[in-house]
Amino acid sequence: MAEQTKTWRIVAVRRLSKAHLEALSEVAEVDYFENVDESNRADFMAALSKAHGLIGGKLDLDEAMLAEASALQVVSTISVGYDHLPLKAINRRGILLCNTPDVLTETTADTAFALIMATQRRLVELANLVREGEWKTHIGREHFGVDVHGKTLGIVGAGRIGAAIARRGALGFEMPILYTAASSKPALERDLRAQRRDLDGLLAEADIVCLSVPYNDATHHLIDADALARMKPSAALVNVARGKVVDEPALIEALCCGRIRAAGLDVFAEEPLPADSPLATMDNVVTTPHIGSATHETREAMAQLAVDNLVGALTGSGPLNAVNEDVWRRTVAEAKGV
Repeated sequence: MAEQTKTWRIVAVRRLSKAHLEALSEVAEVDYFENVDESNRADFMAALSKAHGLIGGKLDLDEAMLAEASALQVVSTISVGYDHLPLKAINRRGILLCNTPDVLTETTADTAFALIMATQRRLVELANLVREGEWKTHIGREHFGVDVHGKTLGIVGAGRIGAAIARRGALGFEMPILYTAASSKPALERDLRAQRRDLDGLLAEADIVCLSVPYNDATHHLIDADALARMKPSAALVNVARGKVVDEPALIEALCCGRIRAAGLDVFAEEPLPADSPLATMDNVVTTPHIGSATHETREAMAQLAVDNLVGALTGSGPLNAVNEDVWRRTVAEAKGV
């Protein structure tokens, strides 16, 4: 948007290393907040009110806060999803929103497959049996798991991550692949012999249902009591999308009643998962604390991409990944009287 200058101001929150902060400091004055809570919220808001750019993971930003950020031009989130941000208000203001797709695809697919393996083979439950000193004799049928290889894997949402999960299943475990998507995926069908289904058909046929859809109004509680009732009683549900894609009370009831066999969950309606949630203690549920992209390599790559997005947007070379580039460019054109 302008020549490189130190007149820019940036607010940075969480997940940024010294090297990332130094890169930002080359083009702007940076206010860094390792965390934002009640003890420093006033300082954060004072910095945000003067900031041209905001970058970080788990950004705490709502419409009221955005209204006070009168100079803000770019928000660079260290995530693929942006459902935690007030997109309509961001668009109204003509603020550029950047995210970090692609770099976490394979790592999140690894996490999904770890949950598939853990739910099918009851890994956490049986590891705890050993840890607690309860392994006293040969494992019997009451502790048997279920095979992964050859089972039908249903992918709800065959975007980048869904396709990566499908590749692991088809090529690594000879799993027939079903998928749902807004449009057909010729490459998946050609390379993996995947078959497209509507949601009802996929739920009825799949042995493992894996969720990798974005969260929005259309996917809120996509998996509700009716959807769970369409699944096989022997099936497992794996969620690496967003917690609110699933109706959690309905899932808990389905797991308790044997309507489905198991669940592997990396995301929840409320995070951190409340300690009193039944999901935390059920033997047929594997829970992880939203670790889909949580590896050293991937988080470094995500943060670097977010830095590159922000610096590129402010200095005029352009962001690498813009969610709403058309809105931002229209605002810039209007400011120039074009």
